[in-house]
Amino acid sequence: PACSMGNSTSRLYSALAKTLSSSAVSQHQDCLEQLDSARLDPIDPKDLLEECQIVLQKRPPRFQRDFVDLKKNAASNHRPIRVMQWNILAQALGEGKDNFVQCPMEALKWEERKCLILEEILAYKPDILCLQEVDHYFDTFEPLLSRLGYQCTFFPKPWSPCLDVEQNNGPDGCALFFLKERFELINSANIRLTAMKLKTNQVAIAQTLKCHETGRLFCIAVTHLKARTGWERFRSAQGCDLLQNLKSITEGAKIPLIICGDFNAEPTEEVYREFSNSSLNLNSAYKLLSPDGQSEPPYTTWKIRPSGECRHTLDYIWYSQHALNVNSALGLLTEEQIGPNRLPSFNYPSDHLSLVCDFSFNPDPDRLL
Repeated sequence: PACSMGNSTSRLYSALAKTLSSSAVSQHQDCLEQLDSARLDPIDPKDLLEECQIVLQKRPPRFQRDFVDLKKNAASNHRPIRVMQWNILAQALGEGKDNFVQCPMEALKWEERKCLILEEILAYKPDILCLQEVDHYFDTFEPLLSRLGYQCTFFPKPWSPCLDVEQNNGPDGCALFFLKERFELINSANIRLTAMKLKTNQVAIAQTLKCHETGRLFCIAVTHLKARTGWERFRSAQGCDLLQNLKSITEGAKIPLIICGDFNAEPTEEVYREFSNSSLNLNSAYKLLSPDGQSEPPYTTWKIRPSGECRHTLDYIWYSQHALNVNSALGLLTEEQIGPNRLPSFNYPSDHLSLVCDFSFNPDPDRLL
């Protein structure tokens, strides 16, 4: 039925139906020509949201999360830039490798989980979206988000663990999306991170964008560092490599920088200190939610594995604090909202929380350097 894309298909089911499953893609070459023309049709985000909600009828409603206003009376003369960071949990890993012992398999079904992920993105309407663990880029995120007006870039891991899972959907990787009506792409770099001179399985994307409204340039980067205890020095080396790359891309911080990522590192780790103390003059946006502005949130991921409960702060949005202001940040889910079985769940599609910040350019950045 995915091919019946004539007028008979209800408008409501149309956009999601066109995100063919990868197995379907090989069987429906004739459909792909239609798909390409379909990709060019813009979709109204409200229609897509409505479609998602129909698929999610039997699921509990989305949790309410509120933005916390962080403006220190800084008057900004332009519309803020909303940046969203999220490890969405690769489908193959959720089903095949991650062992979420309290999460029913039913909650991980892709057809529904996809809609929960889309619903979260559509709810916050980011200007720039940075995702990790994307293993449904070509059949879901690129076709839909390009029709919502985003320019889309994907860089898969060279040896993705998803490929070990039977019936996987290809490798996972990092993906970066920005709204073409707000920004122009000046340059783009896909970076394969090295550690101790060795190429690793972790990647980053860094793009220099020009903001149409202000004419200002800035660089946005997305990354996902090596996971697991025991790999702290390796993460530290990967972080150093990323910082070196970003120094040359931003001409030593002349171009403001925002880095989103799942660093797989608590704030006590060396890689966190490298970013904090870098010559790029970075601050972590989510520290600003703490009473003293100095401490990270208590968690950005919370799950239960066979070894027990894992509650960690691993996800960050770093930014050039001399050139950018954080106007607001999205509050995290409370323990009560997350519930006793933790994440992922019927309510929430990933084991990591999304982070969302609104940034504005500082009118006089050089004064603060």
